Amino acid sequence: MRNGFILASKSPRRIELLRQLGFEFDIIPSEIDEDLIQGELPHEHVIRLAEAKALDIGCRYPDRWIIAADTVVFVNGSILGKPRNEDEAFEMLSRLSGQEHFVLTGVSARHIRKEKGGRQAVQTAVKMKVLLPAEMKWYVNTGEPFDKAGGYAIQGIGAFMIESIKGSYTNVVGLPLYELIQMLSDLGALAISDRGFRISD
Repeated sequence: MRNGFILASKSPRRIELLRQLGFEFDIIPSEIDEDLIQGELPHEHVIRLAEAKALDIGCRYPDRWIIAADTVVFVNGSILGKPRNEDEAFEMLSRLSGQEHFVLTGVSARHIRKEKGGRQAVQTAVKMKVLLPAEMKWYVNTGEPFDKAGGYAIQGIGAFMIESIKGSYTNVVGLPLYELIQMLSDLGALAISDRGFRISD
C-alpha cells in the first residue's frame, strides 16, 4: 500500500471531493472517540478531532502524509452531530428550519517523520428555509439525513432546503478544498501535474 497520502476518513463526500482534483490516496478511517467535551467550543471540537484522527493514523504510518477532518453543525448555541435515528433526524431539521446555522470543519494535515503539520477550522453560514412537517418527514424517509452532520446533505436531496450560503460550499459538503490546498502548499507537500494535484514525497 503506497498510493499518495492517507485519508483518515471513510466519508464518501470527502473521498469524492479529493478524487475530483485528481488526488490518489489510500483510505484508512480513524476510529477515535468523537464525543464532545463539556464546555468545548465548536471550533475547538472540530480541530481537536481532526488532529486526533491524523495522529491516530499517522502514528501507524509515520512516513506518509495524513489528511483528516471533522465536521459539525452549530445552531443557537448547540452542536449537532449525526442523527442516530429518524426521531433525531426530524428533531435536528426542526431546529434548523428557518434558521441560519454554521457548518464548521476542522482539517489537519500531518507527516510524523518529517515533523510537519497544519490545522485549521473553517466556518460557513447556511440559511435554511422554513420547513413544513411533511417536508421534514419525507426527507427523513429518504434516508439521506443519516451519517450527515446536522441531518442534511447540501449536495443531495437536501439542496431544496437551502435558502442561502455564505462561505465555502465544499466545507458544507465536508471538506473545505480551498483551505486544504493552501495548507498543503504552505507545508511544501503539494505538487501539480497534467494529471492533477498530488502529494509530494
